[in-house]
Amino acid sequence: MATKPETIHSLDEAVAQLIEAVAERRSSRRLVLAVGGPVGSGKSTLAERLGGTVVTTDDYLPDYEKTEYELRDEPDSSDLPRLAEDLQTLQETGRGDIPRWCFHEHRRVDCRVIEAGDLIICEGLFALHPLIASVTDIRVLVRADRDVRWDRWERIEQAGERGWGVDRARDHFNRIADPTYAKHAHLYERDLDYIVLNNSTG
Repeated sequence: MATKPETIHSLDEAVAQLIEAVAERRSSRRLVLAVGGPVGSGKSTLAERLGGTVVTTDDYLPDYEKTEYELRDEPDSSDLPRLAEDLQTLQETGRGDIPRWCFHEHRRVDCRVIEAGDLIICEGLFALHPLIASVTDIRVLVRADRDVRWDRWERIEQAGERGWGVDRARDHFNRIADPTYAKHAHLYERDLDYIVLNNSTG
């Protein structure tokens, strides 16, 4: 019988509790912590605050110009086998050649070499996909209400960080990002260690 995941009620609590959990599990082997959840839930924020070497699943997205609009957030469209392989290499050797995907060009633009410390954090839509599960030690789902998630994404677009603009981003959120995640949630949201509730609007 699977162990019920522990629920954490804020991002601040999650940071403290996960740092403690990592310390308890630390050994001679590098740990891989997966942080997943729907768009705008706070995955990237949590990952950055945990202080490890972050690998984002965004860097394994497809070239949008070569991918049908409706398929862009499908896990089968992303290079998840390479992500699993790269995480395993980082875990075993502490060094990896990681692709870089550009949100302004919406395609992979180059690769970069990264060196990992004791904690590797895989964050993004596909971080909890079964293909990645075999190389992860701690699995964390971040949840937030839909309106809160959209408000966060809208602020990102207003700041020009993604290069789409609010109207195009809203269409992608409503037609692609949110429904596609919901379709595959049964794959992502199983065998979890923690669920983080992150409805803070601050």
